[in-house]
Order: sequence, then C-alpha cells, then structure tokens
Amino acid sequence: MTEKTYNFKTKNVDETEKFGYYIAKTLDEGSFGSAFIALRGEMGVGKTAFTRGFAEYFGIKNVKSPTYSILNEYRGKTSIFHFDTYRIETEDDLISIGYDDYLERRGYIICEWSEKIDEFLPYDCIFLSINRVCDKENERSIELSLRGNTQNLSFKEKF
Repeated sequence: MTEKTYNFKTKNVDETEKFGYYIAKTLDEGSFGSAFIALRGEMGVGKTAFTRGFAEYFGIKNVKSPTYSILNEYRGKTSIFHFDTYRIETEDDLISIGYDDYLERRGYIICEWSEKIDEFLPYDCIFLSINRVCDKENERSIELSLRGNTQNLSFKEKF
C-alpha cells in the first residue's frame, strides 16, 4: 500500500483545532466534497479537538465527542459524520449504526479509534495519527497519510 505522508506538530489544543481547520480548508479548496478521515491516537490526545477545528471551517459549532452515542451528525456548509468506534466490537455493531450507508453519503466522515475497524475502512482514506510528544504535556506530533485518490491532495508543512 503506497501512501503519501506529512508530519506536523501542534503546541496546544488551540493549535490542534487550527490544524483541523487547515485540513478542512485544504480539502474544500481541493474540491474534495467528501473524504474519510481515520483518526488514531490514545485517549485524550486531541482527536475531538481536531474535529472541532475541522467542523468550524464549515460553520459548525458545539462539536462533542461521540464516545457514548457512537455517531454525531453535523450540518453546516457540508455534512460531517463524526464516529467514535472505540466501543465497536463486531461487524454487526458497525452495520447496526448504518456505517455502510454513511460511506455512500456526501460529506466528511471523521472516525475516532479507526484502528478498531481497519478492515472496514475505505481504500481512499486520510489517516491522521496524533501522539503526545514526550516531556511536553500539550504538544502533539501528527502524522497525516494519504491513500488512494486522496494522494492528489497537497499540504504545506506549516499551517
């Protein structure tokens, strides 16, 4: 599997949100009206902060983690389907929330804990791994990998 990869750093939650805004803007300006963004990273690392910034670009406010609901749907300039698959155990669990139907809809899917459903991710995907930087409580290292048709996107290392 060939992927195009970029690396970023954020110093705090605000910068992680700003990074999400930057990714949304880049997708929108690149005429990507739909994309699947697979978020990876341990608990509390900033996956929802990224999603808040992403949604803000499209005029969406009040983004919350879908930990207990599994899915939050947001409508603004476009639709955002925000999944948290941490509690998904089986393929039946995924089917029961209408996952396949959301893959067919126009808009952006942002999936927290995407590693739990690796075998069900679309080939054309943006992977975002967010990790804590040792010795720096709020700093994050973010690796962005593009697979499939998303490889046509281009990002600046500075956002």
